Amino acid sequence: MPRSVTIAARPEPLAVVPEETALIVVDMQNAYLSKGGYLDLCGFDVSGAPPVIIEVARVIADCRAAGIPVIYLQNGFSPDLREAGGPTAPVWHKSNALQFMRANEAYAGKLITHGSWDHAIVPEVAPQPGDIVVPKARYSGFAGTSLEQVLNARRIRTVLIAGVATNVCVESTLRDAYHREFFPVMVTDATMTAGGEAAQKAAEFNVTAFFGWLTTAAELRAALMANAK
Repeated sequence: MPRSVTIAARPEPLAVVPEETALIVVDMQNAYLSKGGYLDLCGFDVSGAPPVIIEVARVIADCRAAGIPVIYLQNGFSPDLREAGGPTAPVWHKSNALQFMRANEAYAGKLITHGSWDHAIVPEVAPQPGDIVVPKARYSGFAGTSLEQVLNARRIRTVLIAGVATNVCVESTLRDAYHREFFPVMVTDATMTAGGEAAQKAAEFNVTAFFGWLTTAAELRAALMANAK
């Protein structure tokens, strides 16, 4: 019988089975974390990225040590923007990166474009052999991707979620995980918002009140270490 561990979480502790758990690392790319990346160019504050990168790296290491699969989401478009869909698609109008590239010709094909520096995952948390990378072109990691199939093939029930941005791709992925009958747990200090502290708090409220659970990197680590004893 698989052994469960209890994660100190909010709104209440959550018992999970490590063998039925996966870590989803959302969009840890230069676009969202680095000076000169898309978020920075569009006027969002990325100064809080360094400690988040450190915590995400720790969570990844903890999960690898516990035998929990690590699944990376990587957001972006092909150079010909085939995934964007053109003016009939909402993302064409709402993606800040697509808007910025249309308004600034010098950046065309350089923001969240496959093969670009902006699209790349930051080296501190780069995937390792055995990790899974799921490309996506919408906020949610489940929209038009193989993520659900990957999780179901491994009989995953609980998804730990870290990455950026808390109030956009992290929350969108978490909501869709909930609607697909996964138990979603957001690691709060291993996430970063696009929009400041108020946006972070609003996203955390939505999770605790409606969609899932919140924990911290230290609380998750303590649960996994207890299981290893």
